[in-house]
Amino acid sequence: MSAVTAPAPQLTAARQALKRYYGYDNFRPMQGDIIQSILAGNDTVVLMPTGGGKSVCFQIPAVVSEGVCVVVSPLIALMKDQVEALKANGIVAAYINSSVGQSEASDITRAALSGHLKLLYVSPEKLLSDGFLQFLTRVNVSIFAIDEAHCISSWGHDFRPEYTQLGALRQHFPSTPIIALTATADRLTQRDIRTQLHLHEPKVFLSSFDRPNINLVVRPGQDRLGQILDFIGRHPKDAGIIYCLSRKTCETVAQKLQQKGIKAGHYHAGMTPNQRGSVQEAFLQDDLQVIVATIAFGMGIDKSNVRWVMHYNLPKNIEGYYQEIGRAGRDGSPATALLFYSFADVMSMREMVTKDVPQRQAQLNTAKLERMQQFAEAASCRRRILLHYFSEDLGHDCGNCDICRNPPITFDGTLLAQKALSASARTQQRVAINLLIDILRGMRNQAVLQHGYDQLKTYGAGQDLPYLDWYSYVHQMLNDGLFYIAYEEGYALKITERGQQVLKGQLPVSLKKFQVAEKAEKQTRASKKAAADAAAAGSGSPEAKLFERLRQLRKQIADEQGVPPYVVFTDTTLQEMAREQPTSRVAMLSVSGVGMKKFETYGEAFIEAIIQHGPPRPVPNVEDAEEDFAPAPTPRTAAKAADRDVNSTEDTTFQLHRQGLTPDQIAEQRGLVVGTVRAHLERAYAKGLDLRLQDFLSDSQVAEIAAARAQLGGAPALRDLFDHLREKYDYFQLRLAGIKLQRG
Repeated sequence: MSAVTAPAPQLTAARQALKRYYGYDNFRPMQGDIIQSILAGNDTVVLMPTGGGKSVCFQIPAVVSEGVCVVVSPLIALMKDQVEALKANGIVAAYINSSVGQSEASDITRAALSGHLKLLYVSPEKLLSDGFLQFLTRVNVSIFAIDEAHCISSWGHDFRPEYTQLGALRQHFPSTPIIALTATADRLTQRDIRTQLHLHEPKVFLSSFDRPNINLVVRPGQDRLGQILDFIGRHPKDAGIIYCLSRKTCETVAQKLQQKGIKAGHYHAGMTPNQRGSVQEAFLQDDLQVIVATIAFGMGIDKSNVRWVMHYNLPKNIEGYYQEIGRAGRDGSPATALLFYSFADVMSMREMVTKDVPQRQAQLNTAKLERMQQFAEAASCRRRILLHYFSEDLGHDCGNCDICRNPPITFDGTLLAQKALSASARTQQRVAINLLIDILRGMRNQAVLQHGYDQLKTYGAGQDLPYLDWYSYVHQMLNDGLFYIAYEEGYALKITERGQQVLKGQLPVSLKKFQVAEKAEKQTRASKKAAADAAAAGSGSPEAKLFERLRQLRKQIADEQGVPPYVVFTDTTLQEMAREQPTSRVAMLSVSGVGMKKFETYGEAFIEAIIQHGPPRPVPNVEDAEEDFAPAPTPRTAAKAADRDVNSTEDTTFQLHRQGLTPDQIAEQRGLVVGTVRAHLERAYAKGLDLRLQDFLSDSQVAEIAAARAQLGGAPALRDLFDHLREKYDYFQLRLAGIKLQRG
């Protein structure tokens, strides 16, 4: 399949869909090119970091294409999360897995056959089950999207055997484009994705793995709990995740945090599904601040306002570590990844990754653990190490990790690097780290003599340095991108293009001896105090107070609808609202993250909160402003502003309603938005005032809503009721019916 270009009308439709459904004016870097490739019918591989916007890459093509996009996803929680977010944006989506009953599944399959559905999420087991592939042949499938595609490779960190059977899609659907997406895939995993899915000349998009908003920190493993409590004490409102090695540690740490008054819960595979679901839901709903979990928690969790991730123990590989820290700062705002490290952790993890597994797998696990250990012990920029692991060169130190803030002593290591590179080259790049060091040090063991490496010109070129020094320096060269490890060739060191430049004398190398300096602790304490002072100063500002008010409103709405708060709006969107204070439809729609559907569902309630908070910020050149700006003050609008005391303004609205005016007429007369008027009427009705309910709901409609509530269990979340009634009634009507039914 040769790469072709999507037609211009489709690209225009894609940009319009981004604004309408997601509320954004422009695609993120690379998203537009990926969408163009998919719309052109190309098989596509997308490697993009967590939080980089992978989902939009297939969701937008699904919306603007005819037919149904089938999304293969590994976890029920991930499917539920994404489908809720899609529905909140006004996109028709559903999932089928073991949690869906037969009746509901039948409704979903009918919607897929009719073309009403745009995205259908399924597990790989469901996709490959008897009859489901045959069912899909009757559906107009626009795209297959394979999410978390690294699960297909045994070289990956999260191998799932059922993923290896997904190659059957090409057999049954030879002309349907397939897009494979992942946030964590090294060189071998990338190769497996392409070959096992039988992709036709795929277009490969490798986004930068850099997450510059995440502050990378490694700390000694002493007094971990004390350090955790100190950190949370300085970030009392920030949500975070603590990853632990064992279930018992999860429970113990969570209990210790609870004893200190922190809203914390634990999560591990030893809990029942209901227990795990309850804890996860509480975290997503912002009812828990901290989750203490094993790695069983988190894949695909789209909570955008996680501000920090801690690793109580050393992860077993860099891929897992990278994916887990990627759950922090998905909204692009500053976040912290804190790793506690001790050599005892290495020993425990080494035993864990080699126990009861085949020798080949044990060797691979050990090699990847050693790379993780090198990261923890690194003496150079940690972000560059992460990026080099994924074959990316940042080109400069990041300035946002503990090493950059406390640079170790460096020396010119060009000659040492050239010795190591030359020794590797003279072995035809066939030797692993330990054997390379033996050659450099002039050792006469069996491995050296058997292959004649004692005859090489570089044999003994580094005999003046002890083994541990060479071990450190070679690992620094790995971290700096001079070598990479070819796991499939006996873990041989291979020289990169950057390494060739060093070998030829075209590029100097600095090597570092890491040592803990007292100034680092002093700097850390100073930065902590500065951050705390800044937070204290900022927390009392009008903008910060409005942001907190909007967060409370979001939480209230989310609880009513039974969805996570970030599904309503992300923290980033609320921060922009607090900063810009939009008080009209067009102004609100100009806020990033406010699409048409979200404005219709939530926008007016947030406008009301902004108006009640205080007068909007002054708009320059108001006489030239479009309709998205507030009009210039007049005596009449000034009187209205004075009238915005909450109780009196609700009373005024209610009296106009009793006079027979509709919400639209009241809104026009009072200079309010319709959503504000509806909120006033709803609160008046809840207080017991005599609302003319027949203006909004007939007796038969109330009865229909009552029957639906009974089917769902009496007092369902509004979101569930809204979906169950196929969006026939809006939330205002559903809430009025609820009040009516409570009154009897």
